[in-house]
Parts: sequence; C-alpha cells; structure tokens
Amino acid sequence: QLQASGGGLVQSGGSLRLSCTAPRRTVSNNAMGWFRQAPGKEREFVASISWRGDSLLYDDSVKGRFTISRDNAKSTTYLQMNSLKPEDTAVYFCAAARTSYSGRDRSLYRYWGQGTQVTVSS
Repeated sequence: QLQASGGGLVQSGGSLRLSCTAPRRTVSNNAMGWFRQAPGKEREFVASISWRGDSLLYDDSVKGRFTISRDNAKSTTYLQMNSLKPEDTAVYFCAAARTSYSGRDRSLYRYWGQGTQVTVSS
C-alpha cells in the first residue's frame, strides 16, 4: 500500500529525495517513518515524523544530513538526503505507524512499502 520512490545512484556528497505515497486511510492520523537495510544487516531506523509534523526523530548517523517531512494533503512523506556517504547505501523503506506519535521501534509500524534502492559511490 505504501509506494517508495526516488532512490538511485549518486556520488558521495550528493543528494537524493525519497518520496512515500499511500492511500489516505493508511496514513491518516498516523506517524510515518523511514528505515533502511544494507546487505547482510538488520533493518534500521532512519527517521520518523508524527502525524502533525511537530515531532521528528533521527538516527544519530543521519542527523544534520537528512530531513523528514510530510504533506498530509498529498498523503506523501519525504526524506531529503544531503551529504550522502557510501555507508548510506541501502534499500530504504517507508512505514506507517499504528499511532500518531513517531518512534524508532519497528514494532510501532503497521504498514511497510516495498523499498527503494539508494547507492552512494565513493
């Protein structure tokens, strides 16, 4: 139900913007999150945003470089990624939470997108 897009191949230091669209009923009143999974690694939290957009959380590894935002009128959540590093290479997933409050724990999220590949070359 969630559709992530915007991934691609970019050089180190470059930027990408990921988008996640979903049916309004899936995201209405729910927080949204971005997670990523690199080959051979566990899926990890990247960022989350509350329904109202007034509570933002970031993993320390992306703080200051990534920005999460949402446009509820468009049922779309974004992840602006700047100053990308090779270690940011992963499949990025968006997810809709069970409540309006954002959080880091995967168990807080009910619906998941199919993922979009981000590859950062050195």
